[in-house]
Amino acid sequence: MPKTGFVHLVGAGPGDADLLTVKAARLIAQARLVVHDRLVGQSVMDLIPKDAELISVGKESDHHIMPQPQINALLLKLALEGRDVVRLKGGDPFVFGRGGEEAIHLAQHGVGFEIVPGVSAAVGCAASTGVPLTHRGLATSVRFVTGHMRENDGLDLDWASLADPACTLVIYMGIANAGKISERLLAAGLDATTPAMLIESGTTPDQRVKATTLAMLPQTIADHHFHPPSLMVIGRVVDVGAQLAAGLGKR
Repeated sequence: MPKTGFVHLVGAGPGDADLLTVKAARLIAQARLVVHDRLVGQSVMDLIPKDAELISVGKESDHHIMPQPQINALLLKLALEGRDVVRLKGGDPFVFGRGGEEAIHLAQHGVGFEIVPGVSAAVGCAASTGVPLTHRGLATSVRFVTGHMRENDGLDLDWASLADPACTLVIYMGIANAGKISERLLAAGLDATTPAMLIESGTTPDQRVKATTLAMLPQTIADHHFHPPSLMVIGRVVDVGAQLAAGLGKR
């Protein structure tokens, strides 16, 4: 029986390969077997050795090439075959990346693994637009929220606590449910004119950004044809991005 392999759960960041950690870049460059998600940036994928084996388990809204339990089983199977695996996940493995589920499955079967953090999409995309997630006098906290419904269970969120004008909301996977999100936040008391921003394909050459308001968020998505992968940032800090635009990226 071969020696059990090892699994590196690696955060690929929001898309730009320059935002990889040094450890992530090293592991990717040395990889012989990579199990990767759909949203890993192309510039990151380009760092994988040409002769490495690639297994795509890409996921998008309502369509999974491989359901999560099968991904867990695949990682275990490969490791038990004695193979070292780089499990490449967009953003950070532990921020809406389901890395915890994969790590638990490996731990339950005695397989060794390592978590290599990545720049989460919220942090990377906000930085690319000049929007600070916290800012003195505007936002004293930030919350990362998933806007994706689980098996039609609805958006079971604490809307009253989310409707805090002193908190920045970053909503992952929420484009399809933007109407419901806007409606619930408005009903919970958040002002209709609260600044909001849409960021599609953040930190990549395809990045698109549009500022709007909470009330106009669903209409802006429809008018400008925003699609996943997109983040919604809601809060007064969005206006700071406009102030920083004059210098952002200029040399």
